[in-house]
Amino acid sequence: MKIRNYSASLILALLFNGGFASTGPLATLVRAFRESPTPARRTAISAYSATHPKDTDLASLALGIAAYEQHNYPEAIALLKPLPPQLPAIADYAAYYLAAARVENSEFDSVPRDLAPIRNATLVSPFAARSWILEARALKTGDAPAAVRLLTEHYSELPQPDGDLNLADCYQAAGDLPHAAEYYQRIYYSYVSGDASMRAAIALLSLKDTMGPSFPRPTEEMQLRRAQRLLDAGQYANAKTEYAGIQCDAARVGMGVADYLRGAVNVAENYLRDLSLPQCEADAQRLYYQVECARRVYNDAAMQSGLQRLAAVYPKSPWRLKALTSAANRYLLINRPDEFVPLYRAIYEDFPTASIAPLAHWKVTFQAWLHNQLDAPMLLREHLRTYPTHYTAGGSLYFLGRSFEQAHDYASARACYQRLSRAFENQYYAMLARKRLRDAEIGSAPPSSSSDDFLSAIRFTGASQVPASPSQTTSARIERSRLLRSAGLNDLADAELRFGARQDGQPALLAMELAESADATHQAMRVMKVMSPEYLGLPVSSAPRKYWELLFPLPYKSDLVRSAEERNIDPFLLAGLIRQESEFNPVAVSPAKAYGLTQIRPVTGRQFARRAGVTAFNTRVLYQPAANLKIGSSILRSMLDSQNGSLEQTLAAYNAGPARVSEWLSWANYREPAEFVETIPFTETRDYVQAVLRNAEMYRRLYAR
Repeated sequence: MKIRNYSASLILALLFNGGFASTGPLATLVRAFRESPTPARRTAISAYSATHPKDTDLASLALGIAAYEQHNYPEAIALLKPLPPQLPAIADYAAYYLAAARVENSEFDSVPRDLAPIRNATLVSPFAARSWILEARALKTGDAPAAVRLLTEHYSELPQPDGDLNLADCYQAAGDLPHAAEYYQRIYYSYVSGDASMRAAIALLSLKDTMGPSFPRPTEEMQLRRAQRLLDAGQYANAKTEYAGIQCDAARVGMGVADYLRGAVNVAENYLRDLSLPQCEADAQRLYYQVECARRVYNDAAMQSGLQRLAAVYPKSPWRLKALTSAANRYLLINRPDEFVPLYRAIYEDFPTASIAPLAHWKVTFQAWLHNQLDAPMLLREHLRTYPTHYTAGGSLYFLGRSFEQAHDYASARACYQRLSRAFENQYYAMLARKRLRDAEIGSAPPSSSSDDFLSAIRFTGASQVPASPSQTTSARIERSRLLRSAGLNDLADAELRFGARQDGQPALLAMELAESADATHQAMRVMKVMSPEYLGLPVSSAPRKYWELLFPLPYKSDLVRSAEERNIDPFLLAGLIRQESEFNPVAVSPAKAYGLTQIRPVTGRQFARRAGVTAFNTRVLYQPAANLKIGSSILRSMLDSQNGSLEQTLAAYNAGPARVSEWLSWANYREPAEFVETIPFTETRDYVQAVLRNAEMYRRLYAR
């Protein structure tokens, strides 16, 4: 029976029998078939194609790729072979899967010709690098030396570790066993998991038996690298075993590090203390981990002793920098500025180019401001001059403005706030600056030539404006992704846009295209945040409204506004909190087992459910947006009341707990909420408070109408 003879009712029946109750467009049918490739769904695609000739080639592409995924290589070849000239915009997709199917089906002769559309494409294809591996696999059986030459000529382009794995295979096929062993070792000693690592390990065992004494011994560097990779992967016992087989000082230290990282602090401390090494970087590492052991057991005397030894013997070692940072952070968490300020000062004075130096300088500067030290204004200026591109520049500019206010220099304060509002428009401190500018005495102050000169000399960084229209290359990437998406190949469409953002397109516009194709609001937001990470550095006017709506969406708006207003909460504050908590994913679950939009723990949800009007409570209720919003807004209202309406304190308590907020409030006599926020020792909580308030401001600016 020919496809064209199927009736619409029969197709519908086939769809229902196959478990998919929609006769939607090709994309819907293909997505269902790739998720569950039943004969009924396959037949439905063919029937759709027969009645929609414009979609025939796209249907064949989708079915061909699906056949390849299902290891039906002959069918994939038959479907894909005619497509490259018929789908010129995405010819490389048909070409790659055709060539891949031929390789798997041992039809090697046609592979170089099949890959021509990838090599000749106007745009760089996402398959360009992988195509060299395919061609080498096709060559390997008949001309392994040629396959080796091909891969070595294009080595810098190859995706790893697949590039090294295939090069090793080709060397082995060519009879060049030493080079084969070399490339298998590159994989084995650099990757501790995955298919490539396992295949390399098996190949090396075989080569070791075959080559005997001529088998190349791994270098010490290789062995140390593998041990470190095992540590990074949390395989501490395996790492210790690996280190035990290496005869060098770094490996001896590594054995103690493995014990420390697995939680055996006393074992590690005793071992490292008794380990005798010559003066070298391994000894500096040993001292660092001694400091860490002392910190873990709250032995301040031993920690200070280790720091002093590092300063005396290894003053410029990166291990001393790590030790200074760790010790300073410990004292910061327990509010001992007499201890942490000198440590942070040592960081930026002795390691001025370290990535931690700006933050260390800021910790010293802010403590000077908080405790009314005379050098605070000087340190604030120094911070701006030295670290204008660091995220702490906004806070420094704000508190410099506040110092001018204290000195009744309102003109200079106005200059600081105006520059802050322009340079860091979407920052928490820019919000505060705009609020200060509404003060009549500051807002009406005349220009300040001295402050203007100082501020004009500082070059803050800013993000590039989002283009109003796509370039020819970006347009082509978008067109290709839409063709793939219309064929139900959403994964390939997404990959095309991501590749274009890395390769040659306009990332912000490609991010918008990808986000608008997402299945859910939170997925779209995640795409935007990942592909356009500089968005907070953009003035709102520098990007189209759709860009901001994707980054700051407002789903469940009516339920959100109703729940907020019933509890006398600013709806934009609630939206800002949800964006930070769950990114509007209604089924989000945190590692701490908090659920839903506002991230509620079941025990807390049960406590507040009845007063929120949710009578039948169980954990599943927290996945329901309307119920979650009711309960979450009730919790937020209760916390606001307990914190006397302070937004900053409430948000800190929401994130870190009321007990910690009470402790932090006792650390100083704060003159304004910003000082409390900047004093919060947990980076996560400090960033959370600022982010929620910034989010609320962004929602207000976007949706207040």
